[in-house]
Amino acid sequence: MKLKKNIAVSENGFLFDPNSGESYSLNKTGQLIVKLISEGKSEAEIIENIMEKYDVESNALQRYLDDFIMMLQQMNLLQKEED
Repeated sequence: MKLKKNIAVSENGFLFDPNSGESYSLNKTGQLIVKLISEGKSEAEIIENIMEKYDVESNALQRYLDDFIMMLQQMNLLQKEED
């Protein structure tokens, strides 16, 4: 899973898609997830990292992460996985 190369990410938690002209605001957890995605972390590594920082149940975190990733896909911000 990777963000598209042309997606701009600011330190303040904004994503900008120059293809659509859309910008998105992220909360602190969303910023962390996007940062970890940009670093090439796997879903398991992202979950581990967040669980180290926040008091959250793994099942709830998995659901929230799945929803967040699906949202990024629907907004066309992630690259397609190559075979």
